[in-house]
Amino acid sequence: MEPKTLDHVAFWVADREPLVDFATQYLGMHVIDAQENFTLVGSNARRGKLTLFAAEGPRERGAIKHVALRVSDLDRARAALPDGSGDEVELGEEIRVRLVEAPTDVEYDLDHVALYTNDPERTADEYTRLGFEHTTPSAEGNPRVEVGGAYVEFHRGDPGLPEKPLLNHLAVLVDSAEEHTAEAEDMGIVESVVDAANTLAVFVWGPDRVRVEYVEHKPTFSLQ
Repeated sequence: MEPKTLDHVAFWVADREPLVDFATQYLGMHVIDAQENFTLVGSNARRGKLTLFAAEGPRERGAIKHVALRVSDLDRARAALPDGSGDEVELGEEIRVRLVEAPTDVEYDLDHVALYTNDPERTADEYTRLGFEHTTPSAEGNPRVEVGGAYVEFHRGDPGLPEKPLLNHLAVLVDSAEEHTAEAEDMGIVESVVDAANTLAVFVWGPDRVRVEYVEHKPTFSLQ
């Protein structure tokens, strides 16, 4: 498996509008696509994005700890947040967003996703089977894996077995979803295959029942 970039992080939420309003007002994002069952927001359609799927609430936190967005000037990004905010804010419905200063071509791009897991080192090893690459731990010492300059990092904690998880899936961009489907079938981890208007994707089960999407942008992909 050969993912290219961390494309988006998707959540199940009960009320999308307040979360969309926060992201567009304070996090440099705009609505890229809005459908009956989901809203896609981001600062750039071809870089890191957040997808908010409509679902019954309340949701259970499960494996997700936070999503971190990369900015070139942390002081300026922090100043754009509501008064009294720190480097981490709640988008709504317990979705935590952290700001990280690092060189970036696109402001508010995805920097990392932090997940709870009972055995961080072992979970990091398991993600390498999914095409992620080992890299140096975070500044706090948490094991992490890398894809296209972004990271998934693993924090010790019990993800549980939520019946209604907050996290829908993590998505990575690939050149060929069909090839990844065949490989995932051989591994026995395919959850579903989705052929949509602009994308073709295979969803697989990762560690701790976290779904990972391998998504291919079709030639018709034209979101702004």
